Amino acid sequence: MTTLLTKKLIAGLSCALAALSASALDSQPYSAQALGEARQAGKPVALHFHADWCPTCRAQEKVFGEFKPDQRLALTVLVVNYDKERALRKELGVRTQSTLIVYRGDRETARLAGETDAARLRAALQSALEADGR
Repeated sequence: MTTLLTKKLIAGLSCALAALSASALDSQPYSAQALGEARQAGKPVALHFHADWCPTCRAQEKVFGEFKPDQRLALTVLVVNYDKERALRKELGVRTQSTLIVYRGDRETARLAGETDAARLRAALQSALEADGR
């Protein structure tokens, strides 16, 4: 009986730890619908204009991966295919891959291009999480 109780306790703790370690920073492929819904709801959201052939983009992706367990970065990063989303690039004035645009609702709070410094990327993402969106 003690063994069964111990197993249940371990299973319960494992589930609790899994919930705590769930990623706060959510990375998803870009869709106009996901962006529209987040912006309309006033949620923090970021666009990462990414190209598979871009070493800077890969470095940024690695940094974003390191941010995933950080519960203070509770927002979605939509990964935009730089080579395919030409109309979106034009609409937003994006001239280079590795561009990160951060929004809180309809308000742009940060824009970086070619940045791989973790502190600067974190600050850009956090800009959408402040109470007043600044």
